[in-house]
Amino acid sequence: MGLFLGALGPFGTITSNPFVRFLYWPGVIVGGGVIGIAVDELGGRRFANPWLRWAFSSVVMTPGVCVLVWFASGWAFGPSPLKSVLSLVWQVFIISAAVMAVRQLIAQRASASAASAPPVEPASDAQFRQRLSARRREARLIAVEAEDHYLRVHTDAGSELVSARFADALSDLAGVAGFQVHRSWWAAAGAIEGVRWRRGRGELQLAGGLVAPVSRTYAARLKAAGWF
Repeated sequence: MGLFLGALGPFGTITSNPFVRFLYWPGVIVGGGVIGIAVDELGGRRFANPWLRWAFSSVVMTPGVCVLVWFASGWAFGPSPLKSVLSLVWQVFIISAAVMAVRQLIAQRASASAASAPPVEPASDAQFRQRLSARRREARLIAVEAEDHYLRVHTDAGSELVSARFADALSDLAGVAGFQVHRSWWAAAGAIEGVRWRRGRGELQLAGGLVAPVSRTYAARLKAAGWF
């Protein structure tokens, strides 16, 4: 979009040096886009209606983008008189709304594609269960915890120490509905009852009163799944 506007030269920029124009427009579009995405992610998520979200993000991002454009325009085209501020706000809002509309349309198309995709059969944890004793082989799997060169496997029939590496457990459980939440913890998705995040650290509440740590490194997948 920045290159397109650089070629189009809207709002009188067509008369400027082409080199400056093709630096200016991509710069303000990318910079403004970063501001818009931050506003959309932090505040826009509260709106269930996608177009209310678009309107909110477009309006709220405009002041911040105006500051960016004001300084970028001063560098590229020279200082602007204060009386041009109102026209600047309108121009920034129009382009911000267009950029965020494109973002919203892409997000809707991606959601529609995901919804229409055929369901993927969850992988089986049968291979991992072969490591367990007969008593717990059919039990509900809750979590796997690394302890030195052993694994402590938590099930609804109690826990059990298994001689195996954590990397081997992750390999056996690849594709199974669950999350690695720490360098030494894996939790079954169906066993998660809640997530608490405070002061840069997280805790996972699991079935049976079990609590697992959540590190920043592995928090993104839980966040993407809607747990916090």
